[in-house]
Amino acid sequence: MSDRAPMADQQRTRLGVAGWPIVHSRSPAMHNAALAAVGLSGWRYQLLPIPPKLFTETVRGLPAAGFRGINVTIPHKEAALALAGSASERAAAIGAANTLLFADDGSIYADNTDAPALIAALSRREIELADTSALVLGAGGSARAAVWALADAGVRDIRVYARTRARAERLCSELGGTVVDSVDPAQLLVHCTPVGLRASLDVSSSEELPIPADRIKDFRTVVDFVYRDQGSALVQAARDVAAATVDGLELLVGQGALSFEQFTGHRAPVGVMADAAASAEAAAA
Repeated sequence: MSDRAPMADQQRTRLGVAGWPIVHSRSPAMHNAALAAVGLSGWRYQLLPIPPKLFTETVRGLPAAGFRGINVTIPHKEAALALAGSASERAAAIGAANTLLFADDGSIYADNTDAPALIAALSRREIELADTSALVLGAGGSARAAVWALADAGVRDIRVYARTRARAERLCSELGGTVVDSVDPAQLLVHCTPVGLRASLDVSSSEELPIPADRIKDFRTVVDFVYRDQGSALVQAARDVAAATVDGLELLVGQGALSFEQFTGHRAPVGVMADAAASAEAAAA
């Protein structure tokens, strides 16, 4: 499979993010700020609320509506890869995509920028991944990207804990790792579920935390794909016990910057994107 995305028609100047729900997303603020910063004033990035049963049909019609590409979030990442005609090697290996690009002939190319964004964030903290044990919470598209990325970076002890054991077993059979039935200590915790994706943020509420509060101290580094102002409840709790943290806004910007460069051919103005993502008002993660 090719790692190069096909070039799209220069008249296509629409971009977006597809999810269900999607009203919480800060991607439009982040990408529209980046488009303005690089001089693409005629471009627009928008929300695309698409229910699962309409995802494939709707996405196939986007190129004719002037779309050059889209980002994809919960719950569509696996479906996004399935409808693509070609994909990057990492997206194909992961089994999920968060970036789709549309060619002139309507064909669709898929990539996954979640995985490199996660490794870049951990690298900035100078974590020696080859010597790290990791617990991944969840078994959806983000969890698949996390497990693949960690394994590719040399992590040998990867455990997966998910509400639906069958999905965790499928993930591990395809990507590696071990399914576990309890939250046991590890050096790295990577949270990839929607827990904490709510409008109100009450750090004391067990509904905002994916694991019991008293277990967070069992991890040296905590990564949360959920993003909130000042960090999610999980990130805040991890900071309280002096764990290193990677919050969802950093991951949002990291994956978004990589997607932006594929959409536009311009180097991503990462600082502009980070500022816009941090300042955008959103109801939740």
